[in-house]
Amino acid sequence: MREREVLSGIITDPLFYAFVIPAAIFLGLAKGGLAGVGSAATPLLSLYLPPLEAAALLLPILMCQDVISVYVYRHEWSARNLKVLIPGALIGMGTGWLFVAWVSDDAIRVLIGVISLAFLASLWLRPQSSAPSVPGVTRGIVCGALAGFASFTTQGGAPPYQIYVLPQQLPKMLYVGTTTLFFASVNAMKVVPYFMLGQFSAKNLATSAVLLPLAVLANFGGIWLVRNLPSAVFFRITYALLFIIGCTLLWQGLGHWL
Repeated sequence: MREREVLSGIITDPLFYAFVIPAAIFLGLAKGGLAGVGSAATPLLSLYLPPLEAAALLLPILMCQDVISVYVYRHEWSARNLKVLIPGALIGMGTGWLFVAWVSDDAIRVLIGVISLAFLASLWLRPQSSAPSVPGVTRGIVCGALAGFASFTTQGGAPPYQIYVLPQQLPKMLYVGTTTLFFASVNAMKVVPYFMLGQFSAKNLATSAVLLPLAVLANFGGIWLVRNLPSAVFFRITYALLFIIGCTLLWQGLGHWL
């Protein structure tokens, strides 16, 4: 990893921005409603920074975007899903906080990649006429815990969340609003653990501030896309993103192990 040059409290290495600018755009599109694409942000930035430091650098950007997205989708959310998933996420983040020093980032990538691809395989094998299904509370807590754990360590909590919510076939805007409120809650929960782990530095916070305008523009771009895409196209894109991210995470994790 190249030594980072710092000027006026921010990271100035051009290679860093080659990774972080696309990551900020991915986050903006995700916070606008294209949830799956945000899972690629931290793995991309992790090519330059340690994964937890990359996640912490992106967190202030995420929280500013959350304010915009929660306001936009404030009337569209499923209380039942949030009541089940948020307690699970709290368990998962607590586990991530306790074991972050011992759990391999590659193990997390492989786990989430396998879960994502297994979920998509079950969808493809299911008859096309299958009716919406509402998974039980236990499954919701488990998926919430996996989402919280993955979000805490890699900002990649979307696949476990989608495994629980997508089979319900919620209306598009209800799905997007529920996703927005869930991850806004998860991001708020991360502040104290990240602070206690020493992941917030003046340099990283200043760099986050520099990237914020770009991320906010991408956020509004994602909102526009979600509102203008037909529902069938929106969910096809969501499934495609989940497939790409699942394959990427699996390839990254296994590649480093092997």
